[in-house]
Amino acid sequence: MNEYLHRHVVPFEIRPGAGADEIVRRMGHTSFQARNLALAADIWCRMLADRTTIMLGLAGALVPAGMREIIVYLIEHRMVDVIVSTGANLYHDLYETMGFPHWQGSPEDDDVELGRLRINRFFDVLAPETDFFQGERWVTEFALTLEPDRPYHTREYFRLIGEALQPLAKREGILTAAAKHGVPIYCPALGDSVHGIAIAAARTRSGQRVLFDIIGDVMETSWIAASSESTGVIYLGGGTPKNFVQQTEVTAYIFNRELPGHKYGIQITMDQPQWGGLSGCTFDEAISWRKIAPEARTVTLYSETTVALPLIVSAVAERAADVIAARQPPRFDFAAMPGA
Repeated sequence: MNEYLHRHVVPFEIRPGAGADEIVRRMGHTSFQARNLALAADIWCRMLADRTTIMLGLAGALVPAGMREIIVYLIEHRMVDVIVSTGANLYHDLYETMGFPHWQGSPEDDDVELGRLRINRFFDVLAPETDFFQGERWVTEFALTLEPDRPYHTREYFRLIGEALQPLAKREGILTAAAKHGVPIYCPALGDSVHGIAIAAARTRSGQRVLFDIIGDVMETSWIAASSESTGVIYLGGGTPKNFVQQTEVTAYIFNRELPGHKYGIQITMDQPQWGGLSGCTFDEAISWRKIAPEARTVTLYSETTVALPLIVSAVAERAADVIAARQPPRFDFAAMPGA
């Protein structure tokens, strides 16, 4: 048999009643992005079974699009250990935790009329500014309770918000679940969100300066990598969260550690590598930066995240239930970090 012809494509059969894991496994016997989706589930299962710290990069308007409960599930079942997110997703999470829904709309809605009615549109999702402002005002009042002129790690800020939200939460959210389960959340671009606006409003009201130690966040995330037996990354979209996670292995040199790069990698993206941007860069390119280990198990799934993520997580939750139940998540000792 020719060395290249060792496994044939198996046409996908419709089997009524098939579960998510069966569907995803059989997608792995097809090709193109269906096979990559199955490979993403395989790699995630390998990470869970290995002594690996799993870092999740969260970008794009995933919470408004209905992905919040999936992220909560990942936290509660410790299928991820560290989250780096845009500030926007973390505000939309707070907004839903307080009981405000996002609404289905249409990209054909009249934006002039929506603007007049103070209704914000995210492609086919709508959110009224009246509800938005209530959440923003809550964040402003929360910011006024923080210690002035004392720098906070974004991890601390979002843990404190998660704890403060728990008594009034209508449903469990990303921030409340992370605070309960000890999953650190970092936000390197916090100012680029309603969190930044609300904190700015607190300063104009009181003159109180809430400060953030973003460099401390860089140190902590690198310390997590340096303290772990191995690391794996999952990128939902790209942007700032992707590179913030990506650089953690390289930055460990500040602790006199030279790490091999992330051992596992999954990215779900619609961006293309040929434009040179970080959001579309391949894992192969990351090897040249020593961000990804040369022998790492990786897959890039070219798909819209809201299509792929529910399938992958459902399959992994079903297939690896025993592994997930027995998994001992890592604990992070930031007090032992040099320069803490």
